[in-house]
Amino acid sequence: MIRLSAMGDVAMTVPVLRALTEQHPDLNITVLTRTFFTPLFRNIPNVKVISAELKGQHKGVFGLYKLARQLNAAHTFYAIADLHNVLRTKILKQFLKCRRFVSIDKGRKEKKELTTGKRFTALKTTHERYALVFEVLGFPVDLSNPRFPEKAVLNDKIKSIIGGDLSKGIGIAPFAAHEGKQYPLELMEQVIAKLSTTYKILLFGGGPQEIKVLNGIEGRIKNVVNVAGKLTLSEEMDVISNLDLMLSMDSGNGHIAAMLGVNTFTIWGVTHPYAGFAPFNQPEGHAFLPDRAQYPKIPTSVYGNRYPEGYEHAVGSIAPETVIKKIKAVMEQSST
Repeated sequence: MIRLSAMGDVAMTVPVLRALTEQHPDLNITVLTRTFFTPLFRNIPNVKVISAELKGQHKGVFGLYKLARQLNAAHTFYAIADLHNVLRTKILKQFLKCRRFVSIDKGRKEKKELTTGKRFTALKTTHERYALVFEVLGFPVDLSNPRFPEKAVLNDKIKSIIGGDLSKGIGIAPFAAHEGKQYPLELMEQVIAKLSTTYKILLFGGGPQEIKVLNGIEGRIKNVVNVAGKLTLSEEMDVISNLDLMLSMDSGNGHIAAMLGVNTFTIWGVTHPYAGFAPFNQPEGHAFLPDRAQYPKIPTSVYGNRYPEGYEHAVGSIAPETVIKKIKAVMEQSST
């Protein structure tokens, strides 16, 4: 199985693989992905991960040829499931020895119609598109009754960072790759400040600038801990598995929380769940959306990188009170 990027898309393969290996325990799956994403696939039976060093030894066409030679020497593949279907994977497949190749249908035509206003209906989810690849290979996958891993046991390092075990813990990942789908930080601070009076808030992010911003929020608001930059991805997954709830943008942390069976709320701007990227197994009501009467062209793009003038502020039309009220209601319900 090939899926090289991005983190959210790779995380979305995990519930599908978990169901696939449970329903077809005779299969042995080799996952080809970037090294950093390897922990996402931990504890899935019959699944092992091979790392693609796309910025190192496997860079460019010659690097892909080298990668294919390494794979061909170590494995005999019954089938290749390409869940990425981009130029890089198409080149790689030319060098791989295998009789069966099935690639994901990303539904590019339907998504273009969705983002250009020609239709406004829910498309297949990305999880369903992944599952369809395995069905074509002869291994149907039922995603309707998922099972999730147990909460991880937190080690002493994690406990020292978060201040002991988690009880009534909410994770918040306030950043996104593009401005059009990131909730304004001043509004997010209002959400964090209000929720922190009742719940412990853990902040997630990555990169020096995001860490700096999150450290500032941690310093201004009590009962808030920034874990960004302090833990490995595997350790962050341990923490997330112990949360009662995760609030994220249309981004990777939401997909990681959902694949671990955590209640996941998402804030959407110029993107929309209808494109198929909603976190796994989450109720429709867990998505906070701008008012389409005010912003009728939403979704303006699949990834949030294109929008008309003025739409970069669409996500800010979601009132902090709306987010706070819904999250409190779910937290109170789960504690009873």
